[in-house]
Amino acid sequence: MHQFAPRAAIQVTAFFIALWPVWASAGPLTFDAALALAEQRSAAAQAARAGLASARERAGAAGQFADPVLRLGVENLPVAGADRYSTARDPQTMKRVGISQEWLSGDKRVARRAAAERAVAREALQARIAAADARLQAAQAYADAWFAAQTLQLTAQTERSLRQELEAARARLAGAAGGSVDVLALSAARGLAEDDAAEGRQQQRAAALALQRWVGLPADDLAPLPDLPEPSEAAFVQSHPAVRALQGDADVARQAAVVAASERAPNWMWEVSVGQRTGYADMLSVGVSIPLPVAREQRQDRETAAKQALVDKAEAERAEAERAALADYLTLRSDASSLQARIDSLRLGVLLPAQQRSAAALAAYRSNQAPVASVFDARRADIDAQRKLLGLQRELTRNRIQLAFKPVDAATVLIGAAP
Repeated sequence: MHQFAPRAAIQVTAFFIALWPVWASAGPLTFDAALALAEQRSAAAQAARAGLASARERAGAAGQFADPVLRLGVENLPVAGADRYSTARDPQTMKRVGISQEWLSGDKRVARRAAAERAVAREALQARIAAADARLQAAQAYADAWFAAQTLQLTAQTERSLRQELEAARARLAGAAGGSVDVLALSAARGLAEDDAAEGRQQQRAAALALQRWVGLPADDLAPLPDLPEPSEAAFVQSHPAVRALQGDADVARQAAVVAASERAPNWMWEVSVGQRTGYADMLSVGVSIPLPVAREQRQDRETAAKQALVDKAEAERAEAERAALADYLTLRSDASSLQARIDSLRLGVLLPAQQRSAAALAAYRSNQAPVASVFDARRADIDAQRKLLGLQRELTRNRIQLAFKPVDAATVLIGAAP
């Protein structure tokens, strides 16, 4: 039944791709749709799902008895004399056929099945970790593409505005109301604005291609970013991918130690055979082979101790991963708080005065009370402040995406767009 899981994943991916023209015609690509596409088409997630299917198949065979062994033989076959190599003339020659079976105790079968189930759980966790990483990477790429589009819109708007100002200045020069210095200054300003717009288009295209790497298709038109949930400290640490992966390793190692402990008792071998003799009654043989663990402390006990040491190793690594995850969470929270404070300060202390200065300089220039250079300087300061604000907002968004989507159990669908 599990062998069809990869095919089902391919069918789901094809379904999303088939629906893409419908989504594209209905409106811009949304944040949730981008994450769903990235998760479905992620090759790493598909590989993890294939690993899960493999573990499930192995678990189906765990705890089973070994295949019986068919035993065929000839006993007391003459190799000299008139009856040599004859199986029918010497009364001591016997043709034998039998079956032997290794016997596993119920405790051993239970332990082996439990170990296989732990391995399945670990592979299932790896599949979830791969899917979560695909969502995280797609979310970061979406944020980069969205802010790149906003920056391009800002620079393109500035370019159009300066083009209009240059045309107005040329008209003023033709009417002897303006000087050639103003025209040259505006021409230089427009050239810088065009270069800014070209740089913005380059960055927007690079960000769009990075997003396409995850969603699989071009997505130049993006919906606004949604509100991002923020997990608690405990939820972030316990659902951190490194912590969850090492917890899965510890569970597997712990069950492997149980299996090793059960192997201290040897497996018995049962055998039943029938011997056929010419001219005499057939013979039935029944036997059992019992390994004798003459040095458990040197073999079985050492194997059990080695497995238990691996449990201790996995537990220590998980504890260390929890400390690193906690530091990661506190750093992200601290950075988010600092970035938000910088954004608020920039808006009030830089952006608002820059906008007021730009408006005042433009009004003074149009009333012949200030040179065009003052307009250019004021507008550049305004644009630089807006681009700085967008950069800080992008950093803050990427920070919040790390908090929201790094945990393995992060929600796959978010509802509600940010204002």
